[in-house]
Amino acid sequence: MSFQDHFSAVAEGYQQYRPTYPDELFYHLSYLCSVHDCAWDCATGTGQSAHALAPYFERVIATDASKAQIVSAAKGAKKSLEFKIALAEQSRLADNSVDLITVSQAAHWFDLAAFGNEVRRVLKPSGILAIWCYSLLSIEAEIDEAVNHFYYNIVGPYWPFERKLVENGYQDIELPFTQLKVPKFEMLAHWDFSQLMGYLGTWSALRLYIEAQGHDPLIELAAKLAPIWGDPAQIRHIQWPLGLRIWQN
Repeated sequence: MSFQDHFSAVAEGYQQYRPTYPDELFYHLSYLCSVHDCAWDCATGTGQSAHALAPYFERVIATDASKAQIVSAAKGAKKSLEFKIALAEQSRLADNSVDLITVSQAAHWFDLAAFGNEVRRVLKPSGILAIWCYSLLSIEAEIDEAVNHFYYNIVGPYWPFERKLVENGYQDIELPFTQLKVPKFEMLAHWDFSQLMGYLGTWSALRLYIEAQGHDPLIELAAKLAPIWGDPAQIRHIQWPLGLRIWQN
């Protein structure tokens, strides 16, 4: 099974600039689980979710197909965390061994039919599967308009087709399990101007644009946003609604 690695080149940037998921999300997922022996954070990326799950489970296994992401994510990991290179569809985990499976901002890259079969194999009876994503941020109207234009009209052609699933909050994903109701969660950050630009610089479509066009359009966006932002050290409140789906085996 093939794997398209969109992220090894920006693994360190992901660690530094990606926003963090709310603690309430992981508390809720833990609450849904009747047993807390083992959680599998699939396509762990920066390892953010794996580290957040560690207080709630005796053991957390985090896998990713990208070696660069695994090396970066494993830095400073607790003993209860185990990082492995593996495809989402071929985890090599034992049958019926996992109480919770989480996938953050990655399910749109999967062969979903094959992943569903893998979930069925490794998830315990009544185990929980949770996938979530986030798309565009919200700061204030004028900044949002410029960022949205950049997303859709400048680097838009360089987003892979699978990105459409993210834009619709994963509502188009169907898996053969019992769907549960979910509360609303959002990510929050308080960033200065350089942090915002660092985050935008991790977009995979931006990297592909630069490779194809030979210049960085983020420079023009920064020039447009700078007078709107004002003092670059000014801290602004940033929000990302989470598109969350939860199923039970």
